[in-house]
Amino acid sequence: MMEFLYFPEDKTEYIPAVISLLIFAVGAVLVMRWIINVNKKQEQRAEEQFGDPVEHSPAQDQQGREHEDSK
Repeated sequence: MMEFLYFPEDKTEYIPAVISLLIFAVGAVLVMRWIINVNKKQEQRAEEQFGDPVEHSPAQDQQGREHEDSK
């Protein structure tokens, strides 16, 4: 029967796996930061083109509901 998990006796066999894990983890962090930066630039362009969006905080929404209920 073939073993499902393989744990090598020689721990140096883990080195290539750790190196590739680090490369992909660093790459994922860099791509995430790049996407965030692009998103911020797009948000600034949209605000310049269309103006600031009207934002309502949850507290303002609650006050509006209370005002409507008192009518």
